[in-house]
Amino acid sequence: MNGGPSGFNNAPITRTFVVASCLFTIFFGIKGRSTNLGLSYQDIWKKLQLWKLIVSVFSFSSTPELMFGAYLLYYFRVFERQIGSNKYSVFVLFSVVVSSLLQLFAQAFLSDPALSVLTSGPYGLIFSSFVPFFFDIPVSTRFRVSSLSFSDKSFIYLAGLQLLLSSWRRSLIPGICGILAGSLYRLNVLHIRRLKFPELIASFFSRFSLPSIGGTSSTSPARNAPSFAARPVEGNYRAPVSAAPEPPEDSIATLVSMGFDRNSARQALVHARNDINAATNILLESQSH
Repeated sequence: MNGGPSGFNNAPITRTFVVASCLFTIFFGIKGRSTNLGLSYQDIWKKLQLWKLIVSVFSFSSTPELMFGAYLLYYFRVFERQIGSNKYSVFVLFSVVVSSLLQLFAQAFLSDPALSVLTSGPYGLIFSSFVPFFFDIPVSTRFRVSSLSFSDKSFIYLAGLQLLLSSWRRSLIPGICGILAGSLYRLNVLHIRRLKFPELIASFFSRFSLPSIGGTSSTSPARNAPSFAARPVEGNYRAPVSAAPEPPEDSIATLVSMGFDRNSARQALVHARNDINAATNILLESQSH
């Protein structure tokens, strides 16, 4: 299982997050302050060091955490391609804000000196993304190693487990808070999944980010793909197979990155006249039967 076409095409928000995480981690690592950048109830509420709210989101506390975290952020770019950068921006903001608040509440409630400073990094976004990954990304292949059964999703779970336990309780709490934030988003609390940013704000990252590497333009039809949950199939989009041109390879690769079989993805694109949004609906509807 892969995250789709290589590079950050159709994923400017993810690209910005990965680049910022790398730069922040390297900068504060050189300064020798990376272990003190995590959220702290005392620093935020009593010392009013509000700058830590920003720094703690982007800066990992160690190089191994950066490696696993950047890999997971890069893989989860598939969700930005599915729902579009606008709605993904809402998902990112909701995950970061809610998980950060939950972490501060957990520190205040537990009153454990060992948890006075939690590990830093975008744990909220990463572990929030595991919720749609678990529910909405299907298993495409299974295999066995000795007596153990694995799927193509197992490696993502193992990378997440490594990151979750990287600093034991200091990283466990941010991870759990991220999962709770992702669950609240999936439950559509306060109708959060209906929200969108104004196009002027949503397009900022597309203009601000560096050009995509190894992919096509970010104006690809994949930006109009559906939300995490399946939407009703819209009518009047199916056409005779003979009337549709051969699907472009990028569209097939995008559907494969969502976990669908390549042949099924091609056939759905043919039926949908290469409309990737409609093709995704066809595939999701066929899985629900």
